[in-house]
Amino acid sequence: MKTAAQLTESFRAQGLRVTPQRQCIFRLLQGNDSHPTVDSLYDSARAEMPTISLKTVYQTVHDLAALDEVELLDLGTGSLRVDPNVEEEHHHLVCTNCGLVRDLPLDVSSVRLSAKARRGFDVRAVEVIARGLCATCVAEGV
Repeated sequence: MKTAAQLTESFRAQGLRVTPQRQCIFRLLQGNDSHPTVDSLYDSARAEMPTISLKTVYQTVHDLAALDEVELLDLGTGSLRVDPNVEEEHHHLVCTNCGLVRDLPLDVSSVRLSAKARRGFDVRAVEVIARGLCATCVAEGV
């Protein structure tokens, strides 16, 4: 992900307002590989800026996604997650117990679907979500 300063420049170049609240969100996402939920980003931002609104966080992550700076993920965990790793092609591992999400580098370029399986679909992307238990949950005997 770009730095907070680079995101500030990108927002301004697109005519988007850059506020201290948005810069806080930029900082929270930089280098964050935990795939935070929007709600957890909001909680973290509120620790720095108690007056920030949940609407501001949602609007900011949607603006970041529109600029292809983050990917918004619905991994079936009940919460929208933010993935700032848009530079590297990857998929996801999801712990079915605690909800931990990790990047899964996986080459799916050789996946081919037969015309019969596609039933007229023009497939443009393949997403893989591997579900199971993370090491911590396994160690706890879940």
